[in-house]
Amino acid sequence: MSVDNKTVDRIAELARLEFNEEEKKNITKDLNRILDFVEKLSEVDTEGVEPLVYMLEEETEMRKDEVKQEITQKEALKNAPDKDTDFIRTPKVLNQ
Repeated sequence: MSVDNKTVDRIAELARLEFNEEEKKNITKDLNRILDFVEKLSEVDTEGVEPLVYMLEEETEMRKDEVKQEITQKEALKNAPDKDTDFIRTPKVLNQ
């Protein structure tokens, strides 16, 4: 498998990015190097190797899941750049 300009264009579209021709060339090269590395990893014999789930054998101490009211709604709205009576307003990010 290799990455071409069409693939880079599609990835850029999905990620909402824009690249000039020089950047596309560099990204194509980098993505192909990554794929080559992953293919190289598939050559490694992993027969009998246990999957690594955690780096440490220690168990993580879990804290009790408690609801806390750290900040009031009034305090949260105090520094909001744009607000309604009860909510923080944000710019629209989806066009579709």
